[in-house]
Amino acid sequence: MKRLMMIAVAAIALTAAAQQEIRRGTAQAAGPRVEKDGRVTFTLAAPTATAVTMQLDGSADLTLSRSGDVWTVTTPKALSPDVYRYLYVVDGVPVLDPSNVHTMRDVSTVKNLLIIDTPQRDLPLAVHDVPHGTVSAVWYNSPTLGRQRRMMVYTPAGYDSGRTRYPVLYLLHGSGGDETAWLEQGFVAQMLDNLIATGKVSPMIVVMPNGHTDTDAAPGADGRGLVAPSFDHKQWMEGSFEQSFGDIMAYVESHYRTRALKRGRAIAGLSMGGLHSLYISANRPADFGYVGLFSAAVMPRGGNTATVYQDLDGKLKALARQRPSLYWIGIGKDDFLYKENIGLREQLDNAKVRYTYVESDGGHEWRNWRAYLLQLLPLLFK
Repeated sequence: MKRLMMIAVAAIALTAAAQQEIRRGTAQAAGPRVEKDGRVTFTLAAPTATAVTMQLDGSADLTLSRSGDVWTVTTPKALSPDVYRYLYVVDGVPVLDPSNVHTMRDVSTVKNLLIIDTPQRDLPLAVHDVPHGTVSAVWYNSPTLGRQRRMMVYTPAGYDSGRTRYPVLYLLHGSGGDETAWLEQGFVAQMLDNLIATGKVSPMIVVMPNGHTDTDAAPGADGRGLVAPSFDHKQWMEGSFEQSFGDIMAYVESHYRTRALKRGRAIAGLSMGGLHSLYISANRPADFGYVGLFSAAVMPRGGNTATVYQDLDGKLKALARQRPSLYWIGIGKDDFLYKENIGLREQLDNAKVRYTYVESDGGHEWRNWRAYLLQLLPLLFK
């Protein structure tokens, strides 16, 4: 009995010591601090560093000043309400902020996360005190590809306890993403919760599949194990995703209470997902009442000649005859796909497809794609 007590005391002592070590390791410097004027101060404890700079979304690189062991910088102007990523560079080496546990992964790059809300707490990308929907990781069978694959599905607040049928938005990621991208980088669940609660957006189901058919799920979530995220995909814009998309629709419409009509379906995507949305809607002209293209790629890579990519002009004419309720295009002035989208608009004009075009500042970036989705959502299912 005495021996058992001694072991228990030792275990408690070791646990306490470990907790103290954790506290000592993380309490080096304060995290980001929003000043009264809206500027933000960043601090980093780096006693042996000789130079520290910082990368911050929407800003030129910032240089930190040293005071003892701590380096500090304050943004030159107030940060508007939005989502920001940042990363320190210490003597040329990228370093995460040890005082901020919140991070965001974009392909294989991880940066710290900062969310600036409004004084009224109404930034659509932040979590607010509203009814919340549910996000599920769903494995579905794809007979076309011959295996099970994963997608993320958002259902609005009240779905589980009701009988209402909902429209569906199929929301597609870019070439560097996976089925988690719109949730982790696009903040789509927070966006939907807030906009639905305020009556700005119709309640809807949002389906976010994995657009790379050479993988079944995000890195670390399938049988490949903890593989490193990568742009290197064998199947990414060669037609297999478009050809197998019917499997996703069939699963969703047999497992969820949906409005399985053209006016109850929308498809939208960014970059590669924009290309997928373009060709899926063109090959299924009677299936989607709403189409959204964000910084869309227009031509498949590598001169691919899959059937789904052939005769786009003829398919767009067939789409025009179906009179979609909304065909929405958004792109930044500095986007490397800007010229491709000029050509796409010419094709749409020739095919008599009516569309809404939005041109913004900036380039191929999440700040634009989140803004485009915020503009598109209130226009859906009206």
